[in-house]
Amino acid sequence: MTTSDSDSSVNGRVTRSTLPRMDRTDPPGYLQRYREREARSEEIPSAEMLDLERTESTPLYLRRFRDRKSGANALEERVPIWEGQDLGVTNAYSQITKTKEIVPESPEQAGAVLTTQVHIIRHGETQGYSTESGLTPLGGWQVHRRGFDISKSIKNDEQIRIVCADTNRARQTAEGIRRGLLDGLTMWDRTAQISEVTPLEEFRNFQVWTPEGLRDVTGAFRLYKKEMEKYERVALGDRPTWLVEMDRFWSTQAGGADPITLWTQIPMLNFEPPSATVRRFWAGIQRIMAEHPGDRIIAATHSGPIRVFTINAFGYDAGEPYNTEEVIVRMMSNNSAFIAYRNRVQEVMVPNLEELPDWWAGLSGRALPPSLRAEG
Repeated sequence: MTTSDSDSSVNGRVTRSTLPRMDRTDPPGYLQRYREREARSEEIPSAEMLDLERTESTPLYLRRFRDRKSGANALEERVPIWEGQDLGVTNAYSQITKTKEIVPESPEQAGAVLTTQVHIIRHGETQGYSTESGLTPLGGWQVHRRGFDISKSIKNDEQIRIVCADTNRARQTAEGIRRGLLDGLTMWDRTAQISEVTPLEEFRNFQVWTPEGLRDVTGAFRLYKKEMEKYERVALGDRPTWLVEMDRFWSTQAGGADPITLWTQIPMLNFEPPSATVRRFWAGIQRIMAEHPGDRIIAATHSGPIRVFTINAFGYDAGEPYNTEEVIVRMMSNNSAFIAYRNRVQEVMVPNLEELPDWWAGLSGRALPPSLRAEG
């Protein structure tokens, strides 16, 4: 507050009095701070402005009010369903396939020659897993597109061998890939010898034992539901082990979790072990290489075996493959192979199946499977 001067006369004497003045040239402190905040809000985002204003002296209620108003409070933000939900499918796919490292080529690798290239491909989108259903219209487009993309890398007069698992969705995937290959080769004006689709048991899905014999885990779904209803309706008593494990597997999926992860991490006595599926895949690759040396191999199969095949190569779980996502195996002349999945490449030694251990050797009695027990 400022003052003003005025003159007055008392008993003939002139005195000077000082009066308060209400006008001022500088704004009050609170107004000055308000103007500064407004100026900053035009230059920087509101969230950053709140961070600048946030001090230890700011009352807690005022901080919470500003957070609610700006939406900056992390406690009130929704937790994302998955970390890539804001990226879209394409961006999410690129995030998980981003190159993590660059490994220089060793002198031993430089002298090796590519002998066979293998494409292990998951089937296209299917109508469901509870029945032996085929592909959806989108799945048909996916597999045709995958075959068309592979055709871009095929050279003239190359020989291609197409195999698949013995399920409808895998067979339709292989046939769709074959049609895509033929259409692509026609567009690029190239010629290649493409075999018909051949089902091979080495590339089948992982199996589960049932009273009717070994079944694909999805092919046994109807039997599982029928037996579960019978036990619940008639109250027959304790369920057999295979039914308990099947119920655990399918209940995991019904609860929103991943049953394939359950299979890879929890030993189940009536399910085919993950290591056995890896051995089958290598056996199938080596079988085709022996029968058709130099041919490119395309195998349409299922996500579970593909996943454990990559786990065995990388030493960690790289995740569930998308529909028609592929694993590329480059078989080299020095008995090694390069396995590529989601932009990660790992060199492995091709296993000698004859030297792998026989886990039944030296066992007798009930420790052996019934088939081997009968032979003894």
